[in-house]
Amino acid sequence: MKNKRHSIKDIAAVIGVSVTTVSFVLNGKAEEKKISKVVTDKILKYVEKIKYKPNQTAQSLRTGKSKIIVFMVEDISNYFFAKLARIMEDIAYKKGYKVLFCSNENNDEKSIDLINLFKDRQVDGYIIIPSAGIKSKIEELIEEGFPVILFDRYFPELDTNYVVVNNKEASYNATKHLIDNNFQHIGFVTIDVQQTQMIDRLNGYKEAITEAGFNENILKISLQDLTNYGGENSIQEFLEKTPKLDALYFATNYLALSGLKVLNENFPHYINKLGIITFDDLDFFGIYRPTISAISQPFSEIAQTLMNLMLSLLKNDIKGSPITQIKLKTNLVVRSSSQKR
Repeated sequence: MKNKRHSIKDIAAVIGVSVTTVSFVLNGKAEEKKISKVVTDKILKYVEKIKYKPNQTAQSLRTGKSKIIVFMVEDISNYFFAKLARIMEDIAYKKGYKVLFCSNENNDEKSIDLINLFKDRQVDGYIIIPSAGIKSKIEELIEEGFPVILFDRYFPELDTNYVVVNNKEASYNATKHLIDNNFQHIGFVTIDVQQTQMIDRLNGYKEAITEAGFNENILKISLQDLTNYGGENSIQEFLEKTPKLDALYFATNYLALSGLKVLNENFPHYINKLGIITFDDLDFFGIYRPTISAISQPFSEIAQTLMNLMLSLLKNDIKGSPITQIKLKTNLVVRSSSQKR
């Protein structure tokens, strides 16, 4: 036989107090509401004895709060997003919140479907890595009073909360590092998208190259090739057409992985000749030979910043809260792949 699910009303009847008193105690407001320690202890011991669990749906309907935050990323299986998610989950849990993780695959239709689904489930707030065409949906969430934080990228024309890293400055410094180590024909491998983080990384590369008086060598991989082949076809063709390249700078870690695969399979003699650097570090880059230099994003600081901002938005009146836009610093991890040849 299925065990009976106890309600607050049942607990109140057994203890001999009001439903309101039980509710205050279970929500940690006993001291604030001046409920005696004797009554508080009696209620807490009884709920522990019966292993009481609140009905989350009913609680959500009653309070208008689900204690759930959405973290929507491009691909939750990506090392960067997965590691962030793990840290954020721990922070949220300690504050009484749960986090729902989902992947939008950089697809507008899927992003909008997911947002609509979560609105129906009455989630409390959204941390979103937005696909390119959902600006109006983000505006809709903000206008309806939902706490929203954009992460990794944002819409310049939309005044909203966001947390990003110093993409342009980091990219400039990485390119300058290669130039200072005597690399002159530096190829930049990126994705053909109009996203702020990718635009900033490209512009950082361009600024350093122009400043040095060198020629740009840019490969923009189409989303179709990226989806079908991981960009490997484009990278191979790029290397074949630009034999003078003496260094490669990859705009993401997954592009670097594709690039290393192409080099190993088709240009093994290049591995120890080319300077190589990538945006976003991986543990793998520290054990590959040669070890790969990388721009490392501050996982713990990003996670803590996102959660602190979200919890602040949830606590305060959204319409009265100032817009917060935060840019965090990255760290260039120099390894053997970018040293002077």
